[in-house]
Amino acid sequence: MAADTDALRKVKFLAPLNDRNIRGLAKSMTVRKVPAGEPILTEGDSAIAFFVILDGEATVLVGGKERRTLGPGDHFGEIALVLPHTPRTASVTAKTDVELGAMASWNFKSFVAEHPEVTWPLLETVAQLVADSPGA
Repeated sequence: MAADTDALRKVKFLAPLNDRNIRGLAKSMTVRKVPAGEPILTEGDSAIAFFVILDGEATVLVGGKERRTLGPGDHFGEIALVLPHTPRTASVTAKTDVELGAMASWNFKSFVAEHPEVTWPLLETVAQLVADSPGA
């Protein structure tokens, strides 16, 4: 099953892609379902994947404190795309049943090589995350 192209269209750094390339990216993503209350990823764990919420809601926690709620089209794990195997900076838990599109960093690297137009928007996204983090 491919990821939802409508959800991928909401990811700012993917905006430069045309419909054909978005469909190709969607096909390369793994769809994962996580039941309500279950962790999606844990702060401090090794980061290897990027996620887009296709359906449902998830809660982001940093240092055990709730920071925000994510819904369809929201994404997380961008740092893993640039620096795989670094520790996760947040935990994300399914608030409701969640369906996610997931992509491993090594798959995204080859995608970016074929579609360099997403490089600068991705760097802006990661830089904004760093600027918004506590202590930055």
